[in-house]
Amino acid sequence: MTNVRVIKPALAALVAAAACVGGLAFSSAQPAQADTYSDLITAQNQHAASVQREAELKQQLAGASQELADKVLELDDLTNNKIVAAQSKVTQANEDAATAQDEADAASKRLSAAQKDKETLEEQIKQTGKDYDDAHAAVAQLARDEMHGSNASDVMSVVTGATSTQDFVNSMQSRDALSRNEANAASSAATSLSTSKNRGERLAAIEKQIAVLKTQSDEKAASAQTAAETAQSERDALDKLRQEGETRRDELSSMIDSLDSQSAKQAAQTVLIASQVDSYNRQFQKEQQDAANRVDTGNQGGTPSTPVTPAPAPAPAPAPAPVPAPAPSVGGQGTSNGDYGNAYAAGQCTYWAYERRRQMGIGTPSYLGNGGDWWRNAPSYGLRVDHNPQVGAALSFLPGQDGADGTYGHVAVVEAVYGDGTFQISEMNWGGPWNMHNRTLTNLGQYWFVH
Repeated sequence: MTNVRVIKPALAALVAAAACVGGLAFSSAQPAQADTYSDLITAQNQHAASVQREAELKQQLAGASQELADKVLELDDLTNNKIVAAQSKVTQANEDAATAQDEADAASKRLSAAQKDKETLEEQIKQTGKDYDDAHAAVAQLARDEMHGSNASDVMSVVTGATSTQDFVNSMQSRDALSRNEANAASSAATSLSTSKNRGERLAAIEKQIAVLKTQSDEKAASAQTAAETAQSERDALDKLRQEGETRRDELSSMIDSLDSQSAKQAAQTVLIASQVDSYNRQFQKEQQDAANRVDTGNQGGTPSTPVTPAPAPAPAPAPAPVPAPAPSVGGQGTSNGDYGNAYAAGQCTYWAYERRRQMGIGTPSYLGNGGDWWRNAPSYGLRVDHNPQVGAALSFLPGQDGADGTYGHVAVVEAVYGDGTFQISEMNWGGPWNMHNRTLTNLGQYWFVH
């Protein structure tokens, strides 16, 4: 999850949130629907979480104006329900398009191979005529080889009176007078009777096969095109929802100061952060797709089943000689000590932690190691490390802590701190490189925060 080794960034599917929420006045949580039993259980769990989340938000927003409460719940429903469902459709449509394209490519290759066989056979017919029987010649050669180079095979053709390879083989198998070696030759040839037609007959069979393959290839190509168009339509629908989310987020941001209740402000702020995280996902997806399009200009419209790997980020320069570390800070956040730019593996949690803190105006050393090592390495650069969350602080998860990788740990950035002891974080590589995620945690003194 958080290995800082250089890894090529990949376009990954976004992680579906576990909870969806219906509106306060405009809608309610939708019933669970699924195609399989496993999907049904998952959908039911999501529905239960959605109902619980809706009730919690309503409670937090009690006393707020109906208009503002509706805006909070609408944005939450859009972020955690509609966009998640649309993303699921996009993922499935992309996979379907990739499968259809693979099938179309395979059908096209089979058609090309058959056409090549036809061209080769037509050239052979020009040299030998249509009546030349490759199998008969092969059996004769096999007999000569197994008879140690004798001319017995030529004699057998005359003695048995065979007029075709099939007759020849049958005659060889039925005559008691044949030696064991001769019988072996016939048995060996009998396994290849599919090639016993003369060249004219084989050409006719290949032409029939080409006609069938051509139809199949056209059908697969049409299916691939339809699947690609469907996938694009689903992507457009998702993008439209995300644009709507940005509009609603801007509207809500301008109204949040009018909330008097601290719990209502916390609810609104939590929903805003979740929407902002989804916006980051949209931004990263677009950047990666643009990079992929620059790298692979030969795509014929099919959507790859696996994420397209964009051009990798430039490799960071070697770490300069360590600068003598000042004493740990006791007040502010960040440092220019050891900050040489974002040298962390693109798409990883460490990459995001550096980048997000940079957006907040907080300097971060470029070589703090894996996410689980930040709390240990940060003091040597003069950064304050403690158990107190603060907006902009990097939360360095120990290996295995709260879902962090068991070897490398994890790191996230604190986005908001609330009076009830909870705080909200944003994080990357949650379920895959570049995937953005947010969650609310409760501080009981178990976390290490790098300031």
